[in-house]
Amino acid sequence: MSQDSSGSDPDPDDGPGNVLFVVMDTVRKDHLTPYGYDRPTTPGLASFAEEATVFEEAVAPAPWTLPVHASMFTGTYPSRHGADQENPYLDGATTLAETLSAAGYDTACYSSNAWITPYTHLTDGFDDQDNFFEVMPGGFLSGPLARAWRTLNDNDSLRRVADKLVSLGNSAHELLAGGGSADSKTPAVIDSVQSFVESSDDWFVFANLMDAHLPYHPPEEFVEEFAPSVSSEDVCQNSKEYNSGARDIDDDEWAAISGLYDAEIAHIDDQLTRLFDWLKARGEWDDTTVIVCADHGELHGEHDLYGHEFCLYDPLVNVPLLVKHPSLGTGRRDDVVELIDLYHTVLDALGVEGGTPASPGEEAVALDPTRSLLSGPETYRAFDAVDDPDAGQRAGADHAYVEYSRPVVELKQLEEKASDAGLAIPEESRFYSRMRAARSTTAKYVRVDRTPDEAYRLDRDPGETENLVGPAPPGRANGGRRASDRGEAGAGAGTGNDGRAGAGASADGGVADPGAIEDEHVAAAEQALARFEAAAGGAWTDADTGEVSDESVSDMDSEMQDRLRDLGYLE
Repeated sequence: MSQDSSGSDPDPDDGPGNVLFVVMDTVRKDHLTPYGYDRPTTPGLASFAEEATVFEEAVAPAPWTLPVHASMFTGTYPSRHGADQENPYLDGATTLAETLSAAGYDTACYSSNAWITPYTHLTDGFDDQDNFFEVMPGGFLSGPLARAWRTLNDNDSLRRVADKLVSLGNSAHELLAGGGSADSKTPAVIDSVQSFVESSDDWFVFANLMDAHLPYHPPEEFVEEFAPSVSSEDVCQNSKEYNSGARDIDDDEWAAISGLYDAEIAHIDDQLTRLFDWLKARGEWDDTTVIVCADHGELHGEHDLYGHEFCLYDPLVNVPLLVKHPSLGTGRRDDVVELIDLYHTVLDALGVEGGTPASPGEEAVALDPTRSLLSGPETYRAFDAVDDPDAGQRAGADHAYVEYSRPVVELKQLEEKASDAGLAIPEESRFYSRMRAARSTTAKYVRVDRTPDEAYRLDRDPGETENLVGPAPPGRANGGRRASDRGEAGAGAGTGNDGRAGAGASADGGVADPGAIEDEHVAAAEQALARFEAAAGGAWTDADTGEVSDESVSDMDSEMQDRLRDLGYLE
């Protein structure tokens, strides 16, 4: 029997002894049957929802994979754990898997996501792991190149070389990803879960399923149902081509893209149903807490954007979440919850206290009942009782908090697509911006460091179409127009960034004046965000700038230089 971190055996009568934690990567809530979608994409999840609690207002701490998973695996916000595109690895933190393994649980991680690898340290602590991502060779994200990447990104003077490496990765990804998709790997992920469970007693299994992430190449049987007569080779599969303004997409093509996306989600549902049925047949179902969520969603033309970058709109950060556990029962909840709470929920489900560092000097977050979804309403999000509150707890329980730092990889790809088409990306735009948001059930406030802030009344404007503190923000970088048609690079024509200043927002994206915000729900969100920012080290109100050069390549050791030379970046 497993033991908690104090060495005592957990009571087997307290609840299920196993946890299955599934992330449906890039899946929008409004494309799922349990959330009212009018296409039958997820009948299996609809059946599961009858046994689970369905959360309507779950919020991700970021709009993309790495920081979200790092938050779920550490119980901390992105600004605290520090894993993002400029620092693409989790350092100095004891993970959920490390804590559970130390407590005696068998732990496993199966994924086809390139960010969930030993290189990023997200898989630290798992007894068994496999990553089915095959775009890059197995050693690409380890060894000398990993050390080179760390050095390059930690040294501003070398970041231009890092950008060259990103460019290489972009090209290889586009070339190789077009020949197949993550779906072919999803059955292998499910098979691995089954094999691990068969050989384990008390277990924690994490699985990330990548079907719904670009590019969309779903199995033919699902194409026939959800995207008949659509060829995945004939639609835009590169979001940066659209976002840069280099390519247009009309309504018919958006419908085709959405159909392929639905087919991918249906394939996820098919494979999850296979796993759930297998657990039931083995008699494991009742002894297993099951968590199903998305790490983030996807935009298909909303706000004139494609993918999951450069914004914090609800299709990205208001994610699906379903949890099966006896303490929760069944039904639906419409209170604010955060994905970082899942760290504490897993610890709570397995009776593990946590808080013991796996290595000296690491931060290990202990179980906090105010963040466990299994706690009753008198305890959950009762943050006033917390002795050492985190930034979100200091900011207030009525809001969830989202952070998005400088998107290096996506930005580099966007610049390349724009350059290839003769376009220029304005620096004073959303594409170069850092963003933070506070979101309640009724309102959202977004602080942006380069452009005016954004705020929306979600209860009466769920599409986030009316910015209540400034002008409507621009979507695509160039409105499809080439630099020669727009005047000087970044002059603002066609970008919506023409030095405008809206009510309560400065032209350079400064902090809004709370006194200028008339809506009380929006004002409450802005005030909560200000408290979060203060607790997280200060607001992002100044543009993240800095000159970079590659003059210091000679500072790299010979092994790093040899690796870069092999890749064609040094002579």
